[in-house]
Formats: sequence, structure tokens, C-alpha cells
Amino acid sequence: MEIKSPAFKEGELIPSRHTCDGHDVSPPLEWSGAPAETRSFALISDDPDAPVGTWVHWVIFNIPANVNKLEENIPKKEVLSNGARQGRNDFGRIGYGGPCPPGGTHRYYFKLYALDRELDLKAGSTKRDLLKAMEGHVLAEAHLMGRYRRS
Repeated sequence: MEIKSPAFKEGELIPSRHTCDGHDVSPPLEWSGAPAETRSFALISDDPDAPVGTWVHWVIFNIPANVNKLEENIPKKEVLSNGARQGRNDFGRIGYGGPCPPGGTHRYYFKLYALDRELDLKAGSTKRDLLKAMEGHVLAEAHLMGRYRRS
């Protein structure tokens, strides 16, 4: 399975539009190569370089199996029109919260999981809740890493 973005390539800088220095909108993401048995997708975006430990920027799950992309600027609401649910990020908000590092260049991972079922998990759940719910249900995973440094 592979995940990519038209906004930035693996290891490149994430455009400021997708950060706290810009419009803070989620980047467009596309994926391919999911196993035929996939019933839903989940995505976690986080920053392992944060001074307080890994900082969670986005939690979204129950993305339908027939979906292979997320458009730019996903609405910051608990349940999307396609039924996908968004969790709470470490900013304490629902949906995407873009890179906003206090200093230095940080890495931001967008980790996509193909799952063998939809998850019985409420919108507003945390990364920890999602990881626990996914245990034993991950068919494949892929990641995309972008970097960001504030000017």
C-alpha cells in the first residue's frame, strides 16, 4: 500500500498553507494498493519530534473502503458526509491541526491503515483509543513523512 500527497513529496517541506502559519487546512492525500479485504481505513498524523513527546495532529477513522483519497481542507467536524469519524488531536480539537513546531525542523508522519472492519469507536476518540481498537485488524499500512520549520 502507498500513500502520497500532491502538496508535498516524501521528506519534503509541508507547504505553510497546511500549518499554523498558513490556513491550517489538511493536505490532500491519495492512496493505492489496499488489500481486497479492506473494509475501512484509518489515518493518524503525528510529530515524533515534539518536545513533550509525540504530538498528535489528526485522527480519522472509518473512512469507507471505496475511498482512496482525502481532499484538501477536510471539515473539522466529528462525522463527515461519507461516514468517516474524526478524533481529538493534541490541540484538544476535532479534526486536523497543522504543524506548528516551537523550534527547529520537525517530521510529520501521515500513517494510513487498511482495516478488516469498521471500528466501533466514537467520534472524538484519541489516538490511543484508535490504536487499541485497531489491534488485530490491520491488513496493511503505509506512511508519508513531511517536514516543517517555522520561519
